[in-house]
Amino acid sequence: MSFASGRSRWSDVWLVTGSRAVSTCGDFLAATALTLALQSAGAGGLAVSGLMLAATAPLVALAPLTGRLADRVDSRLLLVVAGLGQATACLALAYASHPALVIALVALLASGLAVTQPVLSALVPAMVRAEDLPRAAALNQTAGTLGALAGPALAGVLVGGFGTRLPLLLDAASYLALVAAALLIRTRRGGSRRSDPATAPGASTAPAVAWRLRGDPMLVAMIVTIAGVIAAVGAINVVEVFFIRETLHSSTTMYGLVTGSWTLGILVGAWLFARLARRLVDDRRLLVGYLVLLAGCCLMILLSAAVPSALLLVPVWLLGGVGNGGANVFDNVLLARRVPEASRGRAYAALGGSVQGASMVGFLLGGLLLEAATPRSLVAGCGVAGLLVIALVLPSVTRAVRAARAPVGVPPAGSAEASALRPGGVAEGGPVDPAASGARQVAAGAELATQLPSP
Repeated sequence: MSFASGRSRWSDVWLVTGSRAVSTCGDFLAATALTLALQSAGAGGLAVSGLMLAATAPLVALAPLTGRLADRVDSRLLLVVAGLGQATACLALAYASHPALVIALVALLASGLAVTQPVLSALVPAMVRAEDLPRAAALNQTAGTLGALAGPALAGVLVGGFGTRLPLLLDAASYLALVAAALLIRTRRGGSRRSDPATAPGASTAPAVAWRLRGDPMLVAMIVTIAGVIAAVGAINVVEVFFIRETLHSSTTMYGLVTGSWTLGILVGAWLFARLARRLVDDRRLLVGYLVLLAGCCLMILLSAAVPSALLLVPVWLLGGVGNGGANVFDNVLLARRVPEASRGRAYAALGGSVQGASMVGFLLGGLLLEAATPRSLVAGCGVAGLLVIALVLPSVTRAVRAARAPVGVPPAGSAEASALRPGGVAEGGPVDPAASGARQVAAGAELATQLPSP
């Protein structure tokens, strides 16, 4: 494990989280505006589906390449070049009209996001001490969630009053804000520069080339679990609007309230479980807690299928969001602890690519299944499918927990070094992500956020 030596660089953390909030708001602002533009232009479901795939596929296809770039190329250079490229693509989008050109430019935007996500995610652990990581991860998660909340609402106002061009121009400006933050962030990694690592006394640091994801059964178990759960429950992203609006006969206002309750739960869960993550110095317990939180999310989705009115969905989805937010913090902390600093870009890219690929499966299944089943039965099916996935991976997770070794540089639980990381053993820290992550953002960037029902 390698984190910042000396004091945590909270100014850098705030720069990352601030830029993430602005860029995520811009992303959701543009996505909502483009969807409305296609619908207003008479484009059908195929064009909208193509837009969603264009925004997701590059994150999956480019993950192996962008992860290596994040580890080998200077982080400031990557963020500046990718941010300028995204700003240019978004500026072109503001004046594009043909659906094929719009989809191509969206794919270009997503390619830039495939670069910036692992770079930002890997930077956050290098900015803080080990004991401050859960708090930094919660800040990062909060920034992405606030951006995701503000973007669609702002898009609705701006598109209604000014059309789609202004939201897209504002999105271009948000990428320039990311470039400015990259120039101000002091922490750098990749290339000839390395963040200052801090390892436990007597610990050895493995070279970056020695690390392989498949060599860590706990991380493999974590990524397989979240990918399987998202693929199983991801159909709800397509189904929810039909369930709330048609099955429960609710207004558009109630639809916004219900979907926003899950996002609010993510905010609450991120901070609620950040303190617990700090106490769980044993990674095996962290993985078990992660599994429990995912199971709780799936259970809330299953329970939501039984509600007679949309108003009752609010507390159910609020609880589901709390579990989702806690899971995002747990997977960010677990990955940062177990991966050597020089390889974190690849690790976060692998997490983000898995999450986005699973999301694509969920979108496809949701569209197909709506032709054959009712929305209520599909919501119940999503919850059951998620719980079944967790039941299926449980034996593998159990084996991984039993076979897991302490990660490089992390002292075993109960040792003198480990007790120094517990609250009370050090001074309390002051005020990473799928995802890709993320998580999900958790992951920096979107996020990657491993948000189950989309807001």
